[in-house]
Amino acid sequence: MKIAVLGGDGYCGWATALYLSQKGHSVAIVDNFLRRLWDHELGALTLTPIRPLTDRVRVWQNLTGKTIEIFVGDVADYDFLTSTFKSFEPEAVVHFAEQRSAPYSMIDRKHAVFTQVNNVVGTLNVLFALREFLPDCHLIKLGTMGEYGTPNIDIEEGYIAIEHNGRKDVVPFPKQPGSFYHLSKVHDSHNIMFACKIWDIRATDLNQGVVYGTMTDEVAVDEALINRFDYDDVFGTVLNRFCVQAAIGQPLTVYGRGGQTRGFLDIRDTVRCIEIACHNPAAKGECRVYNQFTEQFCVMDLAHLVEGAARKMGVSVEIDHIPDPRVEAENHYYNAKHSKLIDLGLQPHHLSDSLLDSLMNIAMKYRDRVDASLMLPQVNWREPRNDRRIQMSMPTKSAMSEPRLEAKARKA
Repeated sequence: MKIAVLGGDGYCGWATALYLSQKGHSVAIVDNFLRRLWDHELGALTLTPIRPLTDRVRVWQNLTGKTIEIFVGDVADYDFLTSTFKSFEPEAVVHFAEQRSAPYSMIDRKHAVFTQVNNVVGTLNVLFALREFLPDCHLIKLGTMGEYGTPNIDIEEGYIAIEHNGRKDVVPFPKQPGSFYHLSKVHDSHNIMFACKIWDIRATDLNQGVVYGTMTDEVAVDEALINRFDYDDVFGTVLNRFCVQAAIGQPLTVYGRGGQTRGFLDIRDTVRCIEIACHNPAAKGECRVYNQFTEQFCVMDLAHLVEGAARKMGVSVEIDHIPDPRVEAENHYYNAKHSKLIDLGLQPHHLSDSLLDSLMNIAMKYRDRVDASLMLPQVNWREPRNDRRIQMSMPTKSAMSEPRLEAKARKA
């Protein structure tokens, strides 16, 4: 197939692009390098050394003989997006091109507004471009389990059958998002459902849990292909943070009581889920929703797993409880269904089988690159403001043009 990966320079996007390319698909990466600019804005580089996209693609092509096309631009720019679609003519569009951090969206008003405009407008542009130029193309959109929140009932996969006043219906599962970022994803889901209904677009909305792991078979081919490992308080995941804290002998910082429970999955399962969705497209006019995760853990479960993994490596760590900067239940019921992708062939990897290889070993290998000041929370849900460390500097057109010029120069 011809598959366009929007946001293909990011964490999930890069692993997905390489995986699909290795499987024999014709792949195009569409990216504007904003994720790299946010690193500079926050002063928080990924633990692993990331090469420029053109270098990464060149190494991949030299090693495998497989070509990946690059389109540099912003999906929020409709003219750029439509010209890209007309040029590449994808049969499937995998949409990762969004600001994906809840803490980033909660820094202050500007970050909240940017997150919602960037995410919602970008997705609307994709929907309109598909309607106008690629009506049979299958949209595979990365959603988030965070759309659901933590309801006191089982979470279904996208829709729920209800009976009210003697009548029955199937409706979208109620959404209780926990940040302006998660709210943007809810808006995306509603817009996609509406577009499928009125324009007969094909769409699969993948409500993904927290992803962990750096290595896939493709990334492991050469260190120049290595993926991101974010551990800071804004873009880092709790599991990455714990592993880095263990590697440098810092206490594991558990927010509140640590009963917050979420779905998790290995990055190798993320790319496989994308492939499954590509091979099993939605019908015209259908908006499918799959819950994309494989296991559920609370924060204290993860702390104890990392503590045990570190002990096996001869590292002793402590666990500290600190005030929770988020507005969330610290103990709650959580049972989310996630059978549809498994029914289609997903064979999950489990955290207990991969923690040492995919996380702790990476954290230990690159621990000299750790900035220990980046892991304590500095964004407070209750008091949005410009933090002393995080000074807001939204990417300007001139700033966004610098990576483009670099890419053009390298291509030349």
